[in-house]
Amino acid sequence: MNLFRTTAALLALTTGLLALPAQAEEVPQATTNGASGDPLYAVQAPKGYVMMGDLIFARPLLITATAIGAVAFVISLPFTLASGGVKDAGTALVVEPGREAFVRCLGCDTSGYQHN
Repeated sequence: MNLFRTTAALLALTTGLLALPAQAEEVPQATTNGASGDPLYAVQAPKGYVMMGDLIFARPLLITATAIGAVAFVISLPFTLASGGVKDAGTALVVEPGREAFVRCLGCDTSGYQHN
């Protein structure tokens, strides 16, 4: 009988503790998107595992994509000079991957750098 009570109490405690993270995840929308509600001022607060994944997997791939894009840009330069698309090719092949690799915050979805 004592084993039954101990097991039941342990099961009830474990079930109660497992429900806590589900309640802790519910955050009011106003605090995650900024007090004004304007998506321009949305604050990104990535979790630690997202930052680690970004650091270990995404950043090296983006740096490699920037280097490969630079080589492809130099190779395609004679053709893009003839067609007049040097700026577009440079932006697509070098600037965009470089911005995502070096300017974007660790774990964020979008780059915080906005050039007007």
